[in-house]
Amino acid sequence: MRNLLIDQIVDDGYAVIDDFLTPEEVSELLEAGQSLHKDAPKEERRVFSTINSKSAQSKDRYFIESGDKIRYFFEEGAVDENGDLLVDPSVALNKVGHALHTDHPVFSEVTFSNRVKEVCWQLGFRKPAVAQSMYIFKNPGVGSEVKSHQDATYLYSEPSSTIGFWIPLEDATQQNGCLQFIKGSHRSGVHRRYIRNPDQTSEELLIYDRPAPLYPQSNFVPAPVKAGSLVLIHSQAVHRSDANRSNHSRHAYTFHVIETENCDYSKDNWLQPAADRPFPVLFERD
Repeated sequence: MRNLLIDQIVDDGYAVIDDFLTPEEVSELLEAGQSLHKDAPKEERRVFSTINSKSAQSKDRYFIESGDKIRYFFEEGAVDENGDLLVDPSVALNKVGHALHTDHPVFSEVTFSNRVKEVCWQLGFRKPAVAQSMYIFKNPGVGSEVKSHQDATYLYSEPSSTIGFWIPLEDATQQNGCLQFIKGSHRSGVHRRYIRNPDQTSEELLIYDRPAPLYPQSNFVPAPVKAGSLVLIHSQAVHRSDANRSNHSRHAYTFHVIETENCDYSKDNWLQPAADRPFPVLFERD
């Protein structure tokens, strides 16, 4: 597994492991995810968008302080200008993050499983830690596009070592918005960063350090995968997903693993560990 995984990530910037989770584990995670909306706030609903660079999360401490909490973010098309829902609550959420891996037992069990540790071991991590986790809904009709991006834009480190673990809990197809990649793009450096605003007087708490690059749509290759697969994503691999225009949801659980030995996790990143809650370590090599 080591050579195949490393070779594919080195060549393409991502790799797929089929049947990473059992059908029973997929069902358990899916059921847990489908129940998350029951705890979502009924007032002051926060909308999440990757399309609008001036979106609410750039100004909102609810987002910037969500690293060690379970917080709820709604689709733009699910909430009106008064914050009232336009759709059923069960399909209104965009995502829930960013501490499911520590604060929800069902997601924690998978995140800290021996299988995840084995993958990290085979990838050469010395002291891997989980920085964040998210449940992504991508519900039919309202599941929005995720713009072209690199994970290193948001979780920057030197050297670049972060790996995204993306697990679809329903089949991800071209119709419901599977991931799409530009193969080999991970070798082109970090194109843009999303950082804490050094201007303490600005209402924009988070800013991009430069304009968004333009990536031709023809460069992207779709990566449809079955429920329970694991997609490993190099932090510099450019990827995206279309809006869900099908009648089927595309729920997924994802988390990011960072290296904490001989690696500098940037203090400019939007996501910072709380003083009393460092990123939890998966293992440490002797």
